[in-house]
Amino acid sequence: MLQTTWIALVLGFWSSLYLLDVFLKSKKSVARPYLSFLDKTGLTISACQVRWYTCIFNRVFLRVGQWKPHFLRIWFTLGIIFSLLAMVASIFLLSLLVVNTLRQAPVEHQVLTPVMPGVNLPTNQISYYMLTLLVCGILHEVGHAVAAVREQVRINGFGLFLLLLYPGAFVDLSTEHLQAVSPLRQLRIYCAGVWHNLVIAVLAALVLLALPGMLVPFYSLGASVVVTDVVPNSAVSGARGLKIGETVTRINDCHIKSISDWSACLSTSMQEKWTGHCLPLDLIKELDASPFNTLANKSHSQWEVIDCCNSTSPTHLCFMYHTKKSAETLIFNITKYACLPARPATDRPMCRLQSDCYVPKIDAACVYPAVDNETKLLRVFHGQRPPLLFLGHPLDLYYSVSLSNYVPKISIIPLNLPYVIETFCKYIISLSGALVILNVIPCYALDGQYIFHAFVELALRPAVPDPEIRSLIFSLVILFGTLLLLINVVLAMWTLLF
Repeated sequence: MLQTTWIALVLGFWSSLYLLDVFLKSKKSVARPYLSFLDKTGLTISACQVRWYTCIFNRVFLRVGQWKPHFLRIWFTLGIIFSLLAMVASIFLLSLLVVNTLRQAPVEHQVLTPVMPGVNLPTNQISYYMLTLLVCGILHEVGHAVAAVREQVRINGFGLFLLLLYPGAFVDLSTEHLQAVSPLRQLRIYCAGVWHNLVIAVLAALVLLALPGMLVPFYSLGASVVVTDVVPNSAVSGARGLKIGETVTRINDCHIKSISDWSACLSTSMQEKWTGHCLPLDLIKELDASPFNTLANKSHSQWEVIDCCNSTSPTHLCFMYHTKKSAETLIFNITKYACLPARPATDRPMCRLQSDCYVPKIDAACVYPAVDNETKLLRVFHGQRPPLLFLGHPLDLYYSVSLSNYVPKISIIPLNLPYVIETFCKYIISLSGALVILNVIPCYALDGQYIFHAFVELALRPAVPDPEIRSLIFSLVILFGTLLLLINVVLAMWTLLF
């Protein structure tokens, strides 16, 4: 239902925009000023696409392209080496994926995965996705533009576009100048975009690795975790629940210093059978608010869920415990139930066995919540307030709260800044790396087509002087690359949807 809603919204937006554009162009009273506005702003509207074209950045590209020409020559030559190696690696990876799929061999990691909002892209991360694509696209095209200036190819203009949900950029180079330069100089221009995608992916990875050290002046690490979000109307929301900005330090007696500790503590609580608290028998009798005291002879593996509080009190919970009674020479274990106030009972020392509560000259029992095996009573230590008592499945607690390892040292420091930086860096690494794999494939309409053509002219011209034979080799490889990429896209869509 969610993906259907998204498709309807996207199609509705583009249909409305296209019809509005057609209406304004056809209405005589507004057609001329509207067309003048589009011409001045460089906007173009077509079916499911908006484009913006400008020449205002040409001088910037010219200045950058003329800065340290010797360094830029080495820089873009490294881009050629990387792009050619990446082309071979991408063809091998995509070919291996197709072969493994046809052989029905397991593929641990999908190389290409289409991104669809509501399917494999959370709707709350669409902004990260679109911003990352735009940044990667702009830096990709800036690489082409700077390399073109370095190789004395004229830049006509630069533009941005939005195609459905895919934002991107493009640079308009002079075709005559581009075809007039040598194949080696063409390679520097064509490979610059892919090279820059690799560079920004590496930079994002370095930022991700260095992030804990970079944020040390503003955030504390390794002592606790902080709540960044609480699901509304969940078991831990409300006035007595967890609050955004509070630190969480423990679950029961399990200390939490990181998100991994949080997950481990919840996992441990699911595996534990019984966790109780030591209470003297006299105190149990004093606090017991049950209308009757139920006795039952039960084995430890057959505990029965009994509500001795009759579900009437929000502060009390039914607990069970064991006492011993001697009859002649036999000793019987007696299971008793008591309706006790949950907070005073859980403030007592924790126990897992009756022997944990042994104190000389004091009769004490280990009282356990009278619940089923899946339900747990957890004490979540948060902030400066009394521990939160959570009664339910630990997974409900896990999915009700979002946490961060970065605890702000001052209240004015934003909680979500580390998450935003981490998420943005991860998207850059993923999407920029994907653009590298896609663009170096020798496929029609991609950078790989032009890279391979320039490479054929550079490498094969001395050995194969006939241009028709070189053209045939080029066409066959481009056809293979196009089919290879198309098959991988179809397989990825099939895996995602079916």
